[in-house]
Amino acid sequence: MTRRTLRHGLVAASALMAAGLGVSLAPETAAAQDAARVESTTRPNFGILLDPPSRSASRRGSHRRWSRPQHGYGHPGPAYPGPIRPGGQEEVVLVDCGGNPGTGAVEDAVRRVRPGGTLILRARGGPCVGWLNVDKPLNIIGEGGFDPRDWDRNPAITLQAPDGLPCMTVAAGVRVSVRDVVFTSPHAGEAACVIGYDAQIEMNRVGFRHVGDEAAIYLDGGLLDIRNAVIDAQTVAPAIIADGASMTAYDMVVYGAQSGLEVTPGAGQTVTISTTTLKGVGVPNNFGPRSIGMVVRSGRDYGRVEITNTKICGYVEGVAVEGASVAISDSNICRTDKGVVLYNGELTLKDSRIVADTVGVAAASGRAIVTDNTFARVREVIYAEPRAVVEASDNLVWSQSLCRARFRERYRGRYEPYWTGGQGWQCAYGAYPQDWYEEDEALLGIPYEDHGYTLGGYDDYRQGYGWYDREGRYIQDRSYVGDDRWDDGRRRR
Repeated sequence: MTRRTLRHGLVAASALMAAGLGVSLAPETAAAQDAARVESTTRPNFGILLDPPSRSASRRGSHRRWSRPQHGYGHPGPAYPGPIRPGGQEEVVLVDCGGNPGTGAVEDAVRRVRPGGTLILRARGGPCVGWLNVDKPLNIIGEGGFDPRDWDRNPAITLQAPDGLPCMTVAAGVRVSVRDVVFTSPHAGEAACVIGYDAQIEMNRVGFRHVGDEAAIYLDGGLLDIRNAVIDAQTVAPAIIADGASMTAYDMVVYGAQSGLEVTPGAGQTVTISTTTLKGVGVPNNFGPRSIGMVVRSGRDYGRVEITNTKICGYVEGVAVEGASVAISDSNICRTDKGVVLYNGELTLKDSRIVADTVGVAAASGRAIVTDNTFARVREVIYAEPRAVVEASDNLVWSQSLCRARFRERYRGRYEPYWTGGQGWQCAYGAYPQDWYEEDEALLGIPYEDHGYTLGGYDDYRQGYGWYDREGRYIQDRSYVGDDRWDDGRRRR
């Protein structure tokens, strides 16, 4: 064998060995690449879930004194729980908690439930601690039940959020139903308790104890249906923010937050708030963001908001309308600086009671219809700037500043009292009904105050006795009765 033949043999052998190694390694490399590709496509984008892009550019930064950071995997708090991969096969999963921080029991239970299945949270020995990161249709039930009427008894917490993280996030297009669950996020920081982005969230018999800088519930698009709920949100943000979402709230109580609700209805959507109580904290007008019971912001598309049988008390502004069409009926707005403020849009206010320190209805622009309402304590019933159109009728007013009697001479230094009204309103005489106080201002612990104007001696005067002097002092005289007092009895009979 020559040297050249040997060299070609070695080269051929080396090529065969390389080919063999390539064949043996190829399956492992391909599998690794496939796994990476699958993981990258199924990994949930927590940056979007925790800080979704706002649909309403006008809302961003309008009421906050802080800047929202970009949340993601580097968010402070417990370790990232891992991606939730669909494919769980169990119809019903029960997670028995007992104060289990760091065990991942809650996160693992969500993984095990099949789409459309039921997750039951049992929290007998302490709350379940974890983050419900939902990316498939799911029913979540608290085993112990929850009655909102027993809220003052400090009901047991069902689910507690890890520090700095939300209680629950719901992915786009996913429907989740929650019942008989009490959420708590005692150290939420800049995370909301419940977050949804184009999600459908239905809640019934739920409670929230939220302490942080953000809302207790934040929904960008999608749907929120919440009933029989109590929300204690210790935050300077609104307790609930529904941006471009369809929202229905029934039999809900919100307190603790500097503002109650912030809604931006989308095109063709109706936000319905009924049988709800929003209780403010009575902050001064110059402290931090504006304190508003309910603010309706304008979106790109025109939506509608309906508020019925609702009580809004203890805010600087009861309801602020910055766009959309808003209808308020059979509701009570009490102890605010301004009852309802129309910055733009349409407002219909009827059959409601407004107790405000400054003005009942203020309209900067837009159109307002104000009929059959009761106003109390106000210094001005309706204020309208030139760009606003206000139609008012049949409104009744109790006010010591607006409804003081005037006096006109009837006969030789004897004066009679009379009252004047305004555009679409007239004064009511007598004490402000105490049962109305019990329904409204007693909620804030404010002692009863008579908002009405009472004229001394007026009861005797109405019975036909006496008159008044030009200073408004009552002169009692029972010598004449009825119209005889105006001519010393010389009138022909």
